[in-house]
Amino acid sequence: MARKSSSAWEWSRTAQTRKVMLQAAREVFGEHGFAEANVADVVTRAGSSVGSLYHHFGGKAELFMALWEDHQVTQEQASASSVAKAKQEGMNDPVELLITGSRAYLAGAWDRRDLVRLFMDGDGPPGFELLRRTRGRQWLRQNAVLLGAGAEPIDRLTVAVLTSVIGEAAREVATCDTEEEARRVIEAAVVLIRRLDPVAGVRPPDVGP
Repeated sequence: MARKSSSAWEWSRTAQTRKVMLQAAREVFGEHGFAEANVADVVTRAGSSVGSLYHHFGGKAELFMALWEDHQVTQEQASASSVAKAKQEGMNDPVELLITGSRAYLAGAWDRRDLVRLFMDGDGPPGFELLRRTRGRQWLRQNAVLLGAGAEPIDRLTVAVLTSVIGEAAREVATCDTEEEARRVIEAAVVLIRRLDPVAGVRPPDVGP
């Protein structure tokens, strides 16, 4: 039992150390960008050591990538959770489910707007752009599955356009000066998504009483 408790404590301490370093990295990269950021500034702000940073992350590039991955996972989990909740409540319209997930994603873009600006417009380590494009393709595939899109070119185009609307809305949300302005951008994105509804043409017409 003592060994298990010790292992749990060590894991908790490691997780907390990583969390503090990622927060410090968020601040330093946000202020200086990747190229101009200094590892010494990160560890000073984290109250840690260079050795500890290299032990947990391997270096500045790996720290940047870890910060990006943490941001991506947080965004994806928020979207997935909101979609799952909507399904449990009986929602089955694929476009409305996409909108539900998009609202959560765009709300996160406002909450973490410093990271959105850093990763969308800032510099990054070698390989970051490829990794970002790869994640973008995965996002397209996930949206295609959610929408039940087929393999026809028009289906792929529609999913790509809808995904681009969400991505560009996130960029705009992150540059807003106020939360109210961000909400207006989110609602405008929802309007666009509904106008581009890829399944509107195959839904049965409403039947009157």
